[in-house]
Amino acid sequence: MASPSDTQGASAVSGVPEVIHRRRWAILVVLMLSVLVVVLDNSILNVAMKTIASPKPTGLGAGQSQLEWAINSYTLVFAGLLFTAGLLGDRLGRKKVLLSGMVIFGIGSVLAAYSSTPGELIGYRALMGLGAALVMPATLAILVNVFERDEQPKAIGIWTAAVGLGIAIGPITGGVLLERFWWGSVFFVNVPVVIIALIAMSLLVPDSKDPAPGRLDPGGVLLSVVGLVLLVYGIIKGGQLADFSDAKVLGTIAGGLAILVLFVVYEKRSDHPAIDVSYFRKPAFSAAIAAIALVFFALMGVTFFMVFYIQSVRGYSALESGLLILPLAVAQLIFAPRTRLVVERFGVRAVCAGGMLLVAGTMAGFTLLGVDTPLVVMEVLFFFQGAGMAHIMPPVTLTVMQTLPRQKAGSGSALNNTFRQVGGALGVAVLGSVLSATYRNGIKDTLAAVPGLPDSARHAAGESVEATLGLAEKLGPKGQALVGPAHDAFVHAMHITALGSAAVALFGALVVVAFLPGKAAAEGEPGGDRPRESAGAGAER
Repeated sequence: MASPSDTQGASAVSGVPEVIHRRRWAILVVLMLSVLVVVLDNSILNVAMKTIASPKPTGLGAGQSQLEWAINSYTLVFAGLLFTAGLLGDRLGRKKVLLSGMVIFGIGSVLAAYSSTPGELIGYRALMGLGAALVMPATLAILVNVFERDEQPKAIGIWTAAVGLGIAIGPITGGVLLERFWWGSVFFVNVPVVIIALIAMSLLVPDSKDPAPGRLDPGGVLLSVVGLVLLVYGIIKGGQLADFSDAKVLGTIAGGLAILVLFVVYEKRSDHPAIDVSYFRKPAFSAAIAAIALVFFALMGVTFFMVFYIQSVRGYSALESGLLILPLAVAQLIFAPRTRLVVERFGVRAVCAGGMLLVAGTMAGFTLLGVDTPLVVMEVLFFFQGAGMAHIMPPVTLTVMQTLPRQKAGSGSALNNTFRQVGGALGVAVLGSVLSATYRNGIKDTLAAVPGLPDSARHAAGESVEATLGLAEKLGPKGQALVGPAHDAFVHAMHITALGSAAVALFGALVVVAFLPGKAAAEGEPGGDRPRESAGAGAER
């Protein structure tokens, strides 16, 4: 262990003030609170979806497409504004932006809790996404600026474990709240966490900024948000109609892709781009970003349907659902802080590829789940999926952050989170639409056989398993004939969706093997070519 004098000397060389260096672990704990509240919100929402889909007054009567938008309005705003938020932190000070983001997130949580319609919930979730966009880049950028390079793998591993903690306590907290309070309590619970975090951040977290920040790029931000919204809207609409050949669906998707291509061209020609595409010339950086996007694409899509499998098909409560998902988070808590030791032995490429293959295997393993499969099968799959995630996220996050100069930490953090959110949003949209379309095709003959059912009611009942079971409940004893076919149709749709997730994770493994550095390059990558910052530069951070 280094002596105090050694530590002080190291701090002086890198430019981290000694007073900040001494309280770096306390700062990390405070930063984990901000990560916790953002992740907690999404994991709580997962177990609350069935309740929100229930008719008033129990829920809001939201349809499956509205539930997808309740998730994606948050993630699209989050992803679309992350890079601008990172630049704001670099320019104005990361602590100021972090505190502002927490305040906005707290206000959005209160408003979401008291939404009276699915549309209001979607809008207030977008406001929460704005707050989260300000929080996340600042959090990781501050972390990189208070820890030395040799301690960053450990710090980022612990920071990543906070995600696992949020995944662990979110569903359980949501289940407890839903059993005792109204559905909006799953959002209102964010408020005390936000208040505690604001006080602790004000007292402990240092401010930092880039001495040469980039200019803001409103044109690029607008193009990226519009392109993503059109793309995701078209995908969700195709799943809702169970017809991706519909002219409106194809036109919307094509329009979104065209605007995203225009965005890339615009960014390449801009002298102050929202996303500096030159970063992607480094293969390790590009592979790490791709791995983040692909693994969250697969994970978010699976999380979306597993809640309905556990609650709607297997009949467990929200609290029991949260407890059943617990192994996924426990594995992340166990393995994420220790991943750096595995990387030191085997290298980033081998560890991340192994994690991707493990995630792909567990995704494919969900095809073993049926209407009455023993729960131990699902618990084992969740645990190994969490272990796979724990061996992907810390090393790829570290690769992204250490490939760029420390003063560009806000930009690196923003890119890391942008592609994670875009991957997650597209995963929910694409895999949710596959689930919806497959389910509708599987249940349509059963619904067509129900006598006297209007076409509009038949279409609405075919949108999701929850909608079909709602119709069965309304029909009384006659509706019991719908329950078994609805469960079977959903399980079949779940299997198809799980195989799609597995294919995405396998592709991610190929990307990792092809482009991430192996063990022999560990000392030179990532970031081996970047200059060491001088003490003078550190004073401006």
